[in-house]
Amino acid sequence: MFRDLKSDEIDCRIAQITEKGLVLLLYKDARVDQNILDETVGSYNWQREHEFKDGKLYCKVSIWDKEKSQWVYKEDVGTESFSEAEKGQASDSFKRACFNWGIGRELYTAPFIWIGADKCTITKNNQGKLTCKDKFIVEAIEIKDKVITGLAIKNCTTKERVFSGKRG
Repeated sequence: MFRDLKSDEIDCRIAQITEKGLVLLLYKDARVDQNILDETVGSYNWQREHEFKDGKLYCKVSIWDKEKSQWVYKEDVGTESFSEAEKGQASDSFKRACFNWGIGRELYTAPFIWIGADKCTITKNNQGKLTCKDKFIVEAIEIKDKVITGLAIKNCTTKERVFSGKRG
């Protein structure tokens, strides 16, 4: 029902840093989900609702089903973010509910993304913790049957491609 994500709709986040390099994760933000819902079903044919259950924030994403003349929903729970707990929980629960609808589900098929220390700038902060302030983007992506079959990552700081991989 929903199209695959485009390269400029996917963000990269540093998940782990060692002296030898770092691991990147791919993710989407809530605006991507909103845009895809708007373009696919129309801005008036979907809605979201948040509800606390057992102290956790859940989000229902409902889509209007013309044939059944009713709202059909999928729901999921979110986790707090480090910066704004409640806002992060709301955003996370919304994005997870959209994954349940199939929006961006291909991200779960991403390969292990290792960037060697020779392709990024790893430093130590004042507390001696390893850090990297380089920005990484998805330069290109190939998706077939909701599976990532090709991926290229660019380091915007060095302007170089730092990861390239193909699958089957």
